[in-house]
Amino acid sequence: MAFNPLDARRPGDLIRNHSTLKGLYAKARIIERLQILLETQLEPAAREHCRVASLREGVLRLIVSDSHWATRMRYQQKRLIRQLQAYTEFATLTKIHCRVQPQPHANERPARQMRRSEVAAETLRETAEQVGDKALKAALERLARHHSGTGDPS
Repeated sequence: MAFNPLDARRPGDLIRNHSTLKGLYAKARIIERLQILLETQLEPAAREHCRVASLREGVLRLIVSDSHWATRMRYQQKRLIRQLQAYTEFATLTKIHCRVQPQPHANERPARQMRRSEVAAETLRETAEQVGDKALKAALERLARHHSGTGDPS
């Protein structure tokens, strides 16, 4: 049994002619339109934290980045419903449900890195010599080795 691949087609042709892709593309365009309308009514700080998931049977489902924004959306629910109902797309809107889904950690700040300094290492060694507590002395010596860049910091 031989595999005969389909002829290659341009992406635009696939979207216009393939029924499943055509439906997905239409739904994506609708959600994109709903997102734009929602953002016109949200406060600027909330726009990056709230995404439209769906609008079915009068229920707008939002995906929010954390519980803080879910709570804020609940407090603003009545106002948002009233303002969004002015648009024909939201004419049947009666409820807003929020689902918390944390965003990827792309916005996370990089871990702070300690600058290594021989002056700091020498100061730590001198302090370790004057400390009587063995555990503290060992910790200061490890830290000094870490700062000097020599030896194992553990």
